[in-house]
Amino acid sequence: MTIRARILVRGMVQGVGFRPFIYRLANEYGLNGWVLNSDEGVVIDVEGDAVDQFTTATRAKAPPLARIESLEVTILPPIGYESFLIKESQNGSNGLALISPDIAVCSACLQELFDPHNHRYRYPFINCTDCGPRFTITRDIPYDRINTTMATFTMCPTCAWEYHEATDRRFHAQPNACPICGPKVWLVPNTPAEQLDCRSVKPNYPTKTLSNPSHAFPGSQPVESFTASRAEAWGDHSEECIEATLRLLCAGYTVAVKGIGGFHLACDATNDTAVARLRWRKGRVEKPFALMSPDVATVETYCYIGEEERALLESAERPIVLLRRRTDGPISSLVAPGNNSLGVMLPYSPLHHLLLAAREGQNPPALVMTSGNVSEEPIAISNAEALECLSSIADAFLLHNRDIYMRCDDSVARIVEGEAMLLRRSRGYVPSPVELKRKVRPVLACGAELKNAFCLTKGTYAFLSQHIGDLQNMETLRSFEAAIEHFKHLFRIEPQVVAHDLHPDYLSTKYAESLDRSQGGATSATKARVAVQHHHAHIASCMAENGLDEAVIGVAFDGTGYGSDGAIWGGEFLVCTYKRFQRWAHLKYVPMPGGEVAIRKPYRMALSHLVAAYGDFKEKVLSTSIISVDPLELDIIQKQLQKGLNAPLTSSCGRLFDAVAALLGLRQIVNYEGQAAIELEMIAAEDVEGDYEWGYNRDQPLVLDAAPVIRGIIADLCYGLPEEIIAAKFHNAVVQLIITVCQRIREREGLDKVLLSGGVFQNLYLLKRVLPALRQAGFQPFIQRRVPCNDGGIALGQAMVADAQMED
Repeated sequence: MTIRARILVRGMVQGVGFRPFIYRLANEYGLNGWVLNSDEGVVIDVEGDAVDQFTTATRAKAPPLARIESLEVTILPPIGYESFLIKESQNGSNGLALISPDIAVCSACLQELFDPHNHRYRYPFINCTDCGPRFTITRDIPYDRINTTMATFTMCPTCAWEYHEATDRRFHAQPNACPICGPKVWLVPNTPAEQLDCRSVKPNYPTKTLSNPSHAFPGSQPVESFTASRAEAWGDHSEECIEATLRLLCAGYTVAVKGIGGFHLACDATNDTAVARLRWRKGRVEKPFALMSPDVATVETYCYIGEEERALLESAERPIVLLRRRTDGPISSLVAPGNNSLGVMLPYSPLHHLLLAAREGQNPPALVMTSGNVSEEPIAISNAEALECLSSIADAFLLHNRDIYMRCDDSVARIVEGEAMLLRRSRGYVPSPVELKRKVRPVLACGAELKNAFCLTKGTYAFLSQHIGDLQNMETLRSFEAAIEHFKHLFRIEPQVVAHDLHPDYLSTKYAESLDRSQGGATSATKARVAVQHHHAHIASCMAENGLDEAVIGVAFDGTGYGSDGAIWGGEFLVCTYKRFQRWAHLKYVPMPGGEVAIRKPYRMALSHLVAAYGDFKEKVLSTSIISVDPLELDIIQKQLQKGLNAPLTSSCGRLFDAVAALLGLRQIVNYEGQAAIELEMIAAEDVEGDYEWGYNRDQPLVLDAAPVIRGIIADLCYGLPEEIIAAKFHNAVVQLIITVCQRIREREGLDKVLLSGGVFQNLYLLKRVLPALRQAGFQPFIQRRVPCNDGGIALGQAMVADAQMED
């Protein structure tokens, strides 16, 4: 019996080879009709005798990258279709189609890339329907070539045949191209000709050449002349350009490499001089660099890898994965100073694979692949932008002419209890939405100041943006604003509500306020503005990711968050719903002498905690020789603490970690956010049972006094206990604090779901101890995995709180 059905498929069904799949499936079942992309998803109009079987198979046999969320079937009268077609896409104004993230090159394309008999042999832009760039080249939906940056490239007859041939792997692959018709790569020198050589290679791995860092700056010793002048590019011969780039890297130079979501700055990760020079030029003093190696076997020469880490490294998302480094590995110690972990990724673009492919045993085992930007500025995406802003860093530029429409940095993840936990959500994951358990209004949540990512909601979807960066300069603010406009256009969202952090001076807050002025004020009938407390947003984000919509215990530990009382919060125990929160307990306030200066100089927080513990600090400082402070500065700090001048109060757990790191002599001044706490985690010894006592009062909220902890640490230091034991005991004390306070909340509130959020919970040492301890105490602990627990995930919570509060 002939049946005709109109089927609307929603989900991740554009840019993943779904229409070619439907075409082949319809032919397999002898059905006629058509399929097209729309701004709501994929629309199928099909008729024949096997429509039911076809519908079932659509779910069961979908392409590997597809994610079907709904299939809406409408039965219609047959009209006698005679064939099955892929029709031109339809573009409406209010629909919602999901866009695939950028996907690593697949194994089939990789095999062709290194097959000398394939016409795409060593072509840096090989792709198919199962892999390649998606989000970063998409200008608009539906996802068709004309709506991507590939629109400027006209397919040659061979590529056009593949594109239209239903049996071919590149059937309707929008970025399809080859060496004849596709993008080209070329190399541009930046260093004067007499100083740059891409022909002579002097590899000697491992290469640890730095004896005195001051001798390595700013450039290299003159070597045999480069074959092009500063003003010339090395043609469009990609093979020669890639070979030349590799030789430059082996010789110790820095090359800016254009990738999929932006530029990388690359150098030999085994060469101390090259790494030190890159740090000096980029202004990145000690923050770890990411690495890229050709395969897992190579990574295993310098890191320990479990099965879960292997799977994550080799996944289609290809994030940077934090791995425990081997002490005897070849990687320069300057890649991640003071850190026993390395951030490593595998190649995800064909260009990366070609750059890392073995050449006569000359390749380093890893390249530094750090974001192509000057510190604190957005990653460069255009050739002109890179040539201008990276000219003081890179010796040469490996460029191509496939435009990047939306900048998107690499994602960062680690394995916690056998599963991935995202610390930075960007390439490979964005713009896939977080699916919500409840329908929400169209909300724009502007996120936080640091690690900014914004969020737009529509229906049961929350579209969390890629990592934007720290909103502390105009360049990043402009990137933030452009990305918001792109998301609004791409997903057809016009926000009714704007949510932002409670802090009045954040640029994200000021942006939200500027929308008031442009829209006629927050009392507009179509738009409201909601300020959301920072730590409430942290817990609400964790609730949303875990599908919870009930009262929970929230433990929000981080460095800085503006509190409802104007103080700086960060050591909070909350009882939360989306709509409201109760501050049930918090760390006792201590002053931050110098305000933000105390964040950069942890010894100031150590002195503040010493005063809180002993009433004065000079005697303890002198007797233990823990902290060396200029006497004049010491007097200034003492006056700030005594009189409360420029010394805002904080309950921050992150600042307590900083203080302990300073007390142990690990880190007196930080060069990047969280450095002191990271180094404290790095030295903590395993299998230490002891901890330190906390002080508790009986006020509401319950105030948790760290003074006994500080006194215990000082006593152990005076006794001569090793720093690694003290660090472990401090971590254990934090675990015990969480258990004790959660038990008290359970006794009073009857709650047993505990949600952990905030940057402190990026600490693997802490998580590995607190999660089993909570379970053993009868709690159900929840953490964040698909959304960062740091400020990069806070916008999701802001959106959920704002939507709930609008109900009033």
